[in-house]
Amino acid sequence: MTIAGVLPYIQIVLSVLLIVAILLQQTGASLGGAFGGDNFSAAYHTRRGSEKFLFNATIVIGTLFVLSCIVAFLLH
Repeated sequence: MTIAGVLPYIQIVLSVLLIVAILLQQTGASLGGAFGGDNFSAAYHTRRGSEKFLFNATIVIGTLFVLSCIVAFLLH
């Protein structure tokens, strides 16, 4: 199998992992903060432990997904 044959499966796995990683993250902001309400405590939140690992993993998985999409675009 070539990379062009395996790439769709890699993208499916990365997309599922990215969705799971995003959904597992806890947000400190309430719904009112998303629409302009006063929520100053959410801006000064420090990530620690597993929350920091999940945040960094989400960035890495997202970057890998974007790179796989660019490779797929260049191969076709």
